[in-house]
Amino acid sequence: MKKLLVSTLMIALSAGSSQAQTATYYASHYHGKKTASGVQFNNYQPLAAHPSLPFGTKVKVTNRKNGKSVIVRVVDRCRCSIDLSQGAFKQIGSLKSGRIPVNIKIIR
Repeated sequence: MKKLLVSTLMIALSAGSSQAQTATYYASHYHGKKTASGVQFNNYQPLAAHPSLPFGTKVKVTNRKNGKSVIVRVVDRCRCSIDLSQGAFKQIGSLKSGRIPVNIKIIR
């Protein structure tokens, strides 16, 4: 069942298409800790957590309100749509907002 969900999401986010989601950001206390992929998390690097995309996948995250984009690498898991490092989140919005409506597009 899990493989089917991943396959379905990969088809939905295949190259050239995007999916509307909501982005949040990591809390500061995760900085320096190991992620599910084994990478040490750095809140200043363009990193992200996603519920099902393979680790290492690069995705373009675009704020639907202002058009600003950032490319991040998936290194962790989350239960939300996508969880960005604070550095990546700041590039497309403000930490004060907490949540941003975004489009997510797989780069590779």
